[in-house]
Amino acid sequence: MALPRAVKIRKDSVEYTNNVEAVQYTINELIRAALRDCGKLFCNRFRQAYYRAFKRKKGNVGRFTQYWVRSKQEKPDLLVGIKPNAFYGGMQEFGSSKTARLGLLTSTVQNNIDTMQEIQAQYLSAINQENPVVNDEEYEGGADG
Repeated sequence: MALPRAVKIRKDSVEYTNNVEAVQYTINELIRAALRDCGKLFCNRFRQAYYRAFKRKKGNVGRFTQYWVRSKQEKPDLLVGIKPNAFYGGMQEFGSSKTARLGLLTSTVQNNIDTMQEIQAQYLSAINQENPVVNDEEYEGGADG
């Protein structure tokens, strides 16, 4: 989808420019990019936790973890999980009657919530670089000096 154009309105020889749609599009794209980076972070940290828990150097678990950034909804969201063909991955995550629950993916996400917030704050601060925040003190002083 292309960046929406600004709407220009002329009224009494004054031109108003409405950039609301463009800003909403930019915010959604920044959110989507931040969620994508968070998904990469969670998958990498899960793989490290898995290799530490099972004392393996390499394995197939890297192919069976994935993140999905869904952007078809009103606001983008992130799903991180174990693919359906990784039957034992689900068993290790949630446990069964014969195996203990490891919860590696759940604990990885819970331990990295602060990191996720930092990543999202860094991406969303980019909106201020395009349109910097105006300081209210400049207008309060006005002509009174």
